[in-house]
Amino acid sequence: MTVREAFSSSKVPAVTFGFWIIKIAATTLGETGGDALSMSLQLGYAISSVIFFAIFIAVVTVEIKSKVFHPLLYWAVIVATTTTGTTMADFADRSLGVGYVGGSLILFAAVLLSLAAWWFTIGSVSVNRIDSPKVEIFYWVTILFSNTLGTALGDFLADSSGLGYEGGALVFLVALGMLAVAYYCTTLSHTLLFWAAFILTRPLGATMGDLLTKPHSDGGMNFSRFGSSSLIAVFIVVCILLIPQRVGTHPGAHEVRG
Repeated sequence: MTVREAFSSSKVPAVTFGFWIIKIAATTLGETGGDALSMSLQLGYAISSVIFFAIFIAVVTVEIKSKVFHPLLYWAVIVATTTTGTTMADFADRSLGVGYVGGSLILFAAVLLSLAAWWFTIGSVSVNRIDSPKVEIFYWVTILFSNTLGTALGDFLADSSGLGYEGGALVFLVALGMLAVAYYCTTLSHTLLFWAAFILTRPLGATMGDLLTKPHSDGGMNFSRFGSSSLIAVFIVVCILLIPQRVGTHPGAHEVRG
């Protein structure tokens, strides 16, 4: 497969600065939206996870069956993974009683297992070869687990470390900045750095979402979960419409070989 062929068959957006703006907003919406269902509506983590997982299955099925890249559809699946990831992580951490560390380890193992299954089935885990329904399934399963893991990491740093929501968000911002420096100034694999940044944007969104909606007594701003979710959703749609959403390969395209 040539680089041109990979580009033409790709169903993922080019990774630009705008991509990361929308991704962070989507992860923040995942936190506020997930908490709105599980906490504000008091449906609980298990029922909320079932609802969001059903939505994820519905939109990812449409995405996989689609023959071309549709920006709104792609980002709808991303948002579905973040809302599902929020309630799934909370269920693992709190309802199952494994705690943030235990939940993070379980979810990290899930990410590794999904990558291992991807590798043994396809022979590669390159994000530049998302060119068949089977590969897309592994791609989206990995994203779902990575966003769930990111939620657990965000809750761990904000709640258990004593840093609070602002401190946790700052830590993840610094970490993302270091990844950006590594991307432009080192020879580390761009694919590896992309996935590291992809995972770390999720706990950043989790801490930002909690900062917006948690009560003042917990260090939050006490904004409405539904109101915050609505405003963030509008912001995402506006960004998708205004920021060029061209189809493209992910970082590491130069590594694609025939």
